[in-house]
Amino acid sequence: MNKQVEIQDLGLKDYKEAWDYQEALFKGIVETKIRNRREELELETPNYFLLVEHPHVYTLGKSGDFDNLLASEEKLTEIGASFYKINRGGDITYHGPGQIVGYPILDLENFFTDIHKYLRLLEEMVILTLKEYSLKAERSPGETGVWLDVGTPFARKICAMGVRASRWVTMHGFALNVNANLGYFDHMIPCGIRGKAVTSLNVELGKKEIPLSEVKNKLLHHFKVLFEAELLAELKH
Repeated sequence: MNKQVEIQDLGLKDYKEAWDYQEALFKGIVETKIRNRREELELETPNYFLLVEHPHVYTLGKSGDFDNLLASEEKLTEIGASFYKINRGGDITYHGPGQIVGYPILDLENFFTDIHKYLRLLEEMVILTLKEYSLKAERSPGETGVWLDVGTPFARKICAMGVRASRWVTMHGFALNVNANLGYFDHMIPCGIRGKAVTSLNVELGKKEIPLSEVKNKLLHHFKVLFEAELLAELKH
């Protein structure tokens, strides 16, 4: 069991480029696992955790409803946003500058074989990070992601989640609003849930901007503890 996780901060990267890179890493792990079984080998499988910001983009999960995107093709062009239908779970999600997007590409057989536990630990990583900013973040029953003021008329989502797993290998992940332009959420029904607001860390703290590097370091610390992982030095891609 290899619990080493290579951290890569990709900076600002086009969504499709990052998706293709995810797919390549994902397929490499799956192919190693298939070879191990076929040839009775014991080759170690690597693990990765990609951190990235994307230019404005809307993505729709495989079971999502296209009607949850409220912008026409012309409107997307006007606001400088792109759109992709992708192979993760969940409905529609927005990504943009000022948002930390995390893509753990893990062989869960190196950690535990429980996809629900995996999702709960990703949520817990975000909840513990926000606690460091004196925010009480929670899960919302029956809904994905991480929320504030759950169970009240003021409930608002601060982190979206959607993953894909095959042969216990994960991809896609979470999107935490840190300094996000919340106006872009007006062009969609976030995760297909009507009547629920979206927020960002800087808004909650009443600050113009929160250093992304600061938040990333807190996320990685909690990830390391929760997954009992050994984080390898960041390698630029």
